[in-house]
Amino acid sequence: MPEFDELMRGYGRFRASGYPRQRERYEKLVAEGQHPGLMVISCSDSRVDPAQIFDVDPGEIFVVRNIAALVPPASAEPSRDGVSAALEYAVTMLEVRQIVVMGHGMCGGCKAALTQELRDAKPGEGGYVGDWVRLLDGAREGVIAEHGESGPDAERAMELAAVRQSLANLRSFDFVRHRLDSGSLKLHGTFFALSEGTLYHLEDGSDAFEPVG
Repeated sequence: MPEFDELMRGYGRFRASGYPRQRERYEKLVAEGQHPGLMVISCSDSRVDPAQIFDVDPGEIFVVRNIAALVPPASAEPSRDGVSAALEYAVTMLEVRQIVVMGHGMCGGCKAALTQELRDAKPGEGGYVGDWVRLLDGAREGVIAEHGESGPDAERAMELAAVRQSLANLRSFDFVRHRLDSGSLKLHGTFFALSEGTLYHLEDGSDAFEPVG
């Protein structure tokens, strides 16, 4: 199993060149703490690393990654929900000024939401994933009404709908909505087309994703 060995070789390269190059930044982050102005909510997919896609330095973005880059709706009671906890921390304690939801092409979680192939799976056999992507059940209805339950058009529509759903769910949190109303926080929807290497942006108040640049 060479994967961990390769990881350690990567650390060796970082320690030899990456850390010395960024040493002053790390020392400042240790002394002053982190103050990222932006939170990114993205998918856990190994092909879409926000730090690489946005070419940022340590300390610049606060990142949460999960299956399909989903945000659950706000709950009246605290729960063991890592996304909501990270969102609360980023907004109320780090006081980020912008939140970016980044979906991507060829997303397995969105495909599972579309096909519902894991709907009745048991834990350890896809059941946790199937239950998580049920957050997209409402969005799925509109997708299949227009594009059906399979095929590239339906899959892309589901991926874009997932970004819109997460943005809507973000607005269900009081501490997010209050800051949006005051103008101290802004939301962005983005989509990284893996096959093209192109980032698309959902403009505020628009329903259309437009290529950046």
